[in-house]
Amino acid sequence: MTLARRGGLVLLAAAVLGVAVTARLGVWQLDRAAQKTRLQAELDERGRLPPLAAQDLARDRAAADAQAQRRIVVGGRWLADRTVYLDNRQMGGRVGFFVLTPLLLAEGDAVLVQRGWMARDFIDRTRIAPPPTPAGPVTIEGALARGPSRLYEFDAAGGGPIRQNLDLDAFAREIGVALRPLTILQTSSDVDDGLQRDWPRPAADVHKHYGYAFQWFALSALILGLYVWFRILRPRRRA
Repeated sequence: MTLARRGGLVLLAAAVLGVAVTARLGVWQLDRAAQKTRLQAELDERGRLPPLAAQDLARDRAAADAQAQRRIVVGGRWLADRTVYLDNRQMGGRVGFFVLTPLLLAEGDAVLVQRGWMARDFIDRTRIAPPPTPAGPVTIEGALARGPSRLYEFDAAGGGPIRQNLDLDAFAREIGVALRPLTILQTSSDVDDGLQRDWPRPAADVHKHYGYAFQWFALSALILGLYVWFRILRPRRRA
């Protein structure tokens, strides 16, 4: 086999591989968009159901999966000294904190409430003005959700009020109070706490996946077009 023919086969293999990989990535992005769209439709359907009774709030993960996004009205007392601020969280295109506080239930355990978003002091990120937190009994409304989404951490997870991520099981051991396997995305408050509650929807960024899919398919077409032009059409025109 001549060197030129061997080089031609290598280019053909590289082109086929490039087209296959980029096309597969495009299909994967379309699949991600479809998954989020289906999930949003399922969650919207759950959200239209009557509010879940507080006494029916899941105690195990199997039941929790079926309750995600159900509306709920629940009463309890804030464990204000256990409030955690999750850093680098966005809402409305701004970076700040998600404010999380356990709500002690009548049964003696608690549910972690994602109370809302607050802006961060960009001069001193550790300078936080805690939102007003009533000391007595409160009743809140919200939607059930799994634990807060995880972000990449450069350092090992630590304690303190400001954190990057929060694991429900580890946090329950830390505070010495059992936590239900779901959190509540709070949608209403009896006090003006200044927190924003424009919680993102799972399918809110579905257009992003369509954009990525277009880019991958365009790259796939470009690789194919370049190979056809330089290896087939251009040599024939010269001949």
